[in-house]
Amino acid sequence: METHYFLGIDISKKSFEAALTTDGKHFHQVQVENLSKAIESFFKNLKSQLTSFSNLIVCLEHTGIYCQPLLDYLVKNEIKVCVEPALQIKQSQGITRGKTDQVDAARIAVYAVKNRENLTFWRPQRHCIQKLKALLAVRERLIKTKVQLEVPVNECTDFIEPALRKEVVKHCRKTVLSLKTEIKQIERVIESLIHQDDKLTEQCELVTSVPGIGKITALNVIVSTNEFTKIREAKKLACYAGVAPFEYRSGSSIRGKTRVSKMANMTLKRLFHLAALSAIQYCDELKVFYHRKIAQGKNKMSVINAVRNKLISRIYACINNNRRYQKEYQTALV
Repeated sequence: METHYFLGIDISKKSFEAALTTDGKHFHQVQVENLSKAIESFFKNLKSQLTSFSNLIVCLEHTGIYCQPLLDYLVKNEIKVCVEPALQIKQSQGITRGKTDQVDAARIAVYAVKNRENLTFWRPQRHCIQKLKALLAVRERLIKTKVQLEVPVNECTDFIEPALRKEVVKHCRKTVLSLKTEIKQIERVIESLIHQDDKLTEQCELVTSVPGIGKITALNVIVSTNEFTKIREAKKLACYAGVAPFEYRSGSSIRGKTRVSKMANMTLKRLFHLAALSAIQYCDELKVFYHRKIAQGKNKMSVINAVRNKLISRIYACINNNRRYQKEYQTALV
């Protein structure tokens, strides 16, 4: 039987700790600089010991940009790699004590050994999606900064003397105007990026055809699901976005109301909340649904959450059927 090697990697900004094992009990560990040349040298030496990378599986936690040099090398050399959420790896270990980079690397390797049959190998996003993701992140930060400056200035109108307020506004005005300009420029770049890619254009048009879903929400959904290849079902996206309700029961004990989990992509959750509020206002069907449920005594936030789930289901219906949203849907005649 062929021996499989599992390489657990704990990444930090300047270096990463690597733990190699075949059984999850015995480890060969080494520290490597988190630089392209050092990574190449490490794997070149490792290949000389293993003879081939065909039986090697690399597992690491998602650490954002810190893991990018390593992922670039692994993809380029066609080495199997799985990128797992840190919380998932931590919870799989049970009760643990102590924490060092060496211990974490070994624990990641053990996780890979235990879950070898269920590992999902990582695939990079298309370049245009990577660029879109970066632009959306920058836009989000600029908007948050603009709001942090504008809100206090607007709120102080009735509470401080006009001369002092004028001075405050004076110091903020240029920065706010500059931020608005930058946001518009980024949005133009995003718009250009969409038009340059047919697949992105098509998916964006399908998703935004759902009443209540705007372009920014649609683009964040496309990026988060990696063009609907990473998250293929509406229920899974609802869970990922923190809008799927879960029961909390144990035997005859009810530990609380059915509620959504706080473990979620908070950006998506906020965008779907805004989309639901928009849909309740401008989509007649959902507007009637909302007011009917409120009249029945349902909790307001529970009804809004139901609308959020409806929007997600409609997005996937449009994507799966490759057609724009239709209020009165008719099955095509065969």
